[in-house]
Amino acid sequence: MTMTAKLPKMPGRLAPAFLFAVMAFSPVSSAMAQAQVPAGQVQPPPSIRPTPSQLELSKMIWSTMAAVDHANRSGNYSVLRDISAQGFQINNDAARLAEVFAGIRRSRIDLSNALLIPPTYTQAPQLVREDVFRVQGMFQMRPISLSFDMYFQWEQGEWKLFGIDIQPLEMTTGQP
Repeated sequence: MTMTAKLPKMPGRLAPAFLFAVMAFSPVSSAMAQAQVPAGQVQPPPSIRPTPSQLELSKMIWSTMAAVDHANRSGNYSVLRDISAQGFQINNDAARLAEVFAGIRRSRIDLSNALLIPPTYTQAPQLVREDVFRVQGMFQMRPISLSFDMYFQWEQGEWKLFGIDIQPLEMTTGQP
């Protein structure tokens, strides 16, 4: 059996990229988000927002990890920002995202390794709001695994990144 212990948090739940998602689910901000829908504009029915299949969910996670990896390698976070949901873009400019992921970038963790293995879910993926989907899990790698907590919002006919938290986990020795 394998045991895990968390390394210091990078970027952490207080990072702006993650904070937007957390704040979006508080009772006050939910009411504000509903108030921002222009009068007369109707939200599409939930049936138009398909729940992602297991394969689609994995692809969403992998593509997000690839985007963060490319941003970390290049130092250019504008593509990560541009492919994300509008609320994420409003709250995170490229410079802010560079700050958020600075810890992972400095530690030189190769996020592309996550593209080689399937994600393991620590909690069942769930709709937390009719247009927001939450996925929590990890990529079990050695010696450093990666935990993730991602939110995706249905926007313009696709699920787009809405909030993210990536944390390295050091794998401790255990039974083979």
